[in-house]
Amino acid sequence: MRISARADYAVRAALQLAAAQDAGPLKAEAIAEGQGISHKFLEGILGDMRKGGLVQSQRGGNGGYWLARPAESISVAEVIRCVDGPLVSVRGERPPDLSYTGPAESLLTLWIALRAGVREVLGVSLAEVAAAQLPAGIVALADDPEAWTNP
Repeated sequence: MRISARADYAVRAALQLAAAQDAGPLKAEAIAEGQGISHKFLEGILGDMRKGGLVQSQRGGNGGYWLARPAESISVAEVIRCVDGPLVSVRGERPPDLSYTGPAESLLTLWIALRAGVREVLGVSLAEVAAAQLPAGIVALADDPEAWTNP
């Protein structure tokens, strides 16, 4: 699985908004500067997140962006889907729409399991990530030394 720069930037921007949830709207410039993201690129991402219902915005001197819902109710997966589409696809198709025959028949089960695993890991809320309070299962996966090596 590859996480695009667009998805990475969107999650980082959402985390910046989650961390400032009680501080009022954040300007795109402040988010871009805080995360080292190109302001122009970030504007497009924030526009997609606004269209997707994850952020709201207001123009003007007191304007900026804020999360449309509490950070506890927005998952990392939602942010990625909003800017990049489905989390797992095979040749551009969703796994349930595929079929295989012969020795590849069980491959469909593998793709469905992969999608379930990705959903589980990326189901972590923005609030959990922003507070560095990841679920124990996620921490355990990352604590495995094999997770840090290139096969």
